[in-house]
Amino acid sequence: MTAPLTQSLETRKAASSEQTDSTQRQRVLVVDDFDDAREMYAEYLEFVGFQVDVARNGVEAVEKAQGALPDIILMDLSLPVMDGWEATRRLKQDQRTRDIPVMALSGHVLAGNAEEARQAGADEFIAKPCLPRDLEDRIRRMLKPSKPKGRP
Repeated sequence: MTAPLTQSLETRKAASSEQTDSTQRQRVLVVDDFDDAREMYAEYLEFVGFQVDVARNGVEAVEKAQGALPDIILMDLSLPVMDGWEATRRLKQDQRTRDIPVMALSGHVLAGNAEEARQAGADEFIAKPCLPRDLEDRIRRMLKPSKPKGRP
């Protein structure tokens, strides 16, 4: 029963290896205070070819983003020390980090949360739990360079 999952992961890893052979690995900052979720997403994303850094709270997230300048940030909204809402606002106000896409993650899916996350500066909102493969697909879509207009 695990063969299809294993084959699927191996296929995805091979495909991501082909994508990253000619380019530098894209860097993802995974921010979550829940160890299991943070480790699961980080390990999966590393497995499929991303370079991953992690943070446990909003203060760490802001510091690591300013230092490492990741290509994308996965930001849990319910964090200790500084919540993900405030961390996202600070990142979007900082000239060094404002153009880094932020994907807000939350297990608290209430009416208006997605809109509030966007108002705080998040570029995408995802309800947790989220399957790692679905998260990977959304990350790749967000990081895909847009085609210049007027060119085939």
